[in-house]
Amino acid sequence: MSLDVSPALLEKAERGEVDEREFVDCVRTSLPYAWDMISSLAARLRADGTGFADNQVPPPDEQARGQLLRALASNAIRGALERHFGVRLAFQNCHRVAVFAPGKESEERYERFTSVRGQLLNQSPVLRDC
Repeated sequence: MSLDVSPALLEKAERGEVDEREFVDCVRTSLPYAWDMISSLAARLRADGTGFADNQVPPPDEQARGQLLRALASNAIRGALERHFGVRLAFQNCHRVAVFAPGKESEERYERFTSVRGQLLNQSPVLRDC
């Protein structure tokens, strides 16, 4: 299961009343490694002012790796995180998460990062099993 959904939040979803802030909080508590990773990258992006920040350190264990995969593979979770942090997310392999500032200034860098060439250049024998 991707998220630990409280009975109250599930009931709201069943009625059709879902507040995105509550959903984001559910993501934060359910996927703490992924949350901390994206939160720290978004903070670094704002501090550096470069329009880009990424992580190149593999997760410490399979549970953490799974959290990143679940967070970034779900359109709903990924979209909510992008809106919450005000960034555009990208993902390579099973650990390289990148955040980009929204807007034209970051578009070229985003396109390079998410390109076929970018994916191939980010490969490593160490990451084959991830």
